[in-house]
Amino acid sequence: MSEAQRDLLDRLFAGAIAAAHPAGRLPQLLPAPPADGHLIMLAAGKAAGAMTEVAERHYLDTLGLAAGRLAGLAVARHGYARPTRVAEMIEAGHPVPDEASLAAAAGALALAQSAGADDLVLVLMSGGASANWIAPAAGLTLAEKQAVTRALLRSGANIGEINSVRKHLSRIKGGRLARAAFPARVVTLAISDVPGDDPDTIGSGPTVPDRSTLADARAIVARYRLDLPAAVHRALADPANETPKPGDPVFAAAAFHLAARPADAFAAAEAIVRGAGYDYVFLGERLEGEAREVAAAHARLARQLQTQGRRAAILSGGELTVTISGSGRGGPNQEYALALAIASGASPAVGLQTAIVAGFLIS
Repeated sequence: MSEAQRDLLDRLFAGAIAAAHPAGRLPQLLPAPPADGHLIMLAAGKAAGAMTEVAERHYLDTLGLAAGRLAGLAVARHGYARPTRVAEMIEAGHPVPDEASLAAAAGALALAQSAGADDLVLVLMSGGASANWIAPAAGLTLAEKQAVTRALLRSGANIGEINSVRKHLSRIKGGRLARAAFPARVVTLAISDVPGDDPDTIGSGPTVPDRSTLADARAIVARYRLDLPAAVHRALADPANETPKPGDPVFAAAAFHLAARPADAFAAAEAIVRGAGYDYVFLGERLEGEAREVAAAHARLARQLQTQGRRAAILSGGELTVTISGSGRGGPNQEYALALAIASGASPAVGLQTAIVAGFLIS
């Protein structure tokens, strides 16, 4: 790979990240603080620290909101904390939850339940929130929730299926955070990392109605032949663990807005690609499937473009999966990158840059 190609890949990566960064996407969407009540900020996911920083700066500095009217809690994966001013910042496990995930969810639920009708609960969501907020359904332990997560991650199930199971084993996911905050007004601002930007899939939808059911969750467990603790099977058979559905009054004062989408990152990347004189080959933002199989298909396409003498950048996004049969480590991005290198014969004419929301391939 030439230095010019490497530089282009770096610029694509930086441009895509900037296009979805909270600093540029969040301020114009932040709601006005309540006239009389308190503003309670609850943030979860890998961007929780950055989103909380932006929100605190907006309310405390730009609007001059008194710090005493602001409360909050933010949780991000280990190593992703940011220096917040009012909100408590917690680092927790991802993709497998840990004790800090329990503490973060308990704190978020307590703050939500403390909200009154005059208060505003602002929920800031980003990828990773499902693992960062863990509140096991009655009768389940953290160890059992961890076992479920590991089994789902190894199974090859897609993110929608994974979160359908998670939502029915939780006291915070699947609309239950909105239920805890009722009758307060709830506004959710989310950075999407899932194909289709479905609100009830992002972070397992803690503030929106859930369209999946206990029966759906049980069917997913059966489809992938998941070996789960007996307590999990009991929980999935308990009607008390059904999630709140569309039309439930707890969502009457709830609003959901996307702050950033994979499409925003791709639009920025396309401008950079075309500006550099490359053909823009976009394979879509909703790719799913086994990471190694998708990588092999992309390698074939890259070789075809090389054979045709085209200078092209192949871009794609989505939520790939890895079905683990041994004791390997890593996730879909690593699997994709390594499989692509093998399938392309590690050709020096093919460069690769991957991120959570996008893959950039230059030939």
